[in-house]
Amino acid sequence: MEIDLTGRTAIVTGAGGGLGRAHALALAAHGARIVVNDVGGGAGSVVQEIISLGGEAVADATDITDPAAVNAMIDTAQENWGGVDILVNNAGILRDRSFAKMGMDDFRAVMEVHLMGSVHCTKAVWAGMRERRYGRIIFTTSSSGLFGNFGQANYGAAKMALVGLMQTLRLEGERYDIRVNCLSPSAATRMTDGLYQSEDLSRLHPGLVAPGVVALSSDDAPNGAILCAGAGSFEVAKILLTQGLCLGEHGSAGAILSSWHSINDHQDAFIPAHGPDQFAHEISRADSRLTS
Repeated sequence: MEIDLTGRTAIVTGAGGGLGRAHALALAAHGARIVVNDVGGGAGSVVQEIISLGGEAVADATDITDPAAVNAMIDTAQENWGGVDILVNNAGILRDRSFAKMGMDDFRAVMEVHLMGSVHCTKAVWAGMRERRYGRIIFTTSSSGLFGNFGQANYGAAKMALVGLMQTLRLEGERYDIRVNCLSPSAATRMTDGLYQSEDLSRLHPGLVAPGVVALSSDDAPNGAILCAGAGSFEVAKILLTQGLCLGEHGSAGAILSSWHSINDHQDAFIPAHGPDQFAHEISRADSRLTS
């Protein structure tokens, strides 16, 4: 399937290098106009790469932890190109340390960039996307949030929070054709320096993740997906609810533990469409128990 993003305007945060640069280049190659955001430098060189390849791009050094500055960035994009169609929330930092040794300043700093930075950018484009009845938003989650990783309590918490944000915004934006998804990338970037062996990193080129961003930015993008990507492989992560076991109003803590195998049984597990589905399932199980 050919994806044509001609006429679309995209903002990619943290796009001065690594994954963000790969995302920006890939979106531009498919015709999108790109706001290349990076507070740490490098945005100008990425813009020049895009222009040299025949694309349109502008550099931006907005600190996404500053909501007023983010609003100004969106206003500039709207003035130049008439609105933002695609937002790729990619910017991030690391402050790795075991939780026992982690200072709260480091915890807050990671939350502020990954979570609140994404919130600021998304809030700034949300009204315009609703008004134009079109939008594609991508949050960058991580296997550290989805599955855990030693020494990354702050990072994992921020990344899983973005999944929760996506789950609600996919519902609120659906009627306006605003599709909101998460990307969980595996790539060799400056954030992974020293974490993995060189032979593994050589297979994790950021450019192999970028097609996932293009797919999630397209007219035919899914809504509410967690797309995992790395080394040219693509998977979908799911949050499942097991069928569980109804123990009734007199269920005890001991009964929960002794029945854990049944409660945790994945057979016939399902994906709730939204939060109230958990309540509906539990009431249904309770009703079935009373009538059985």
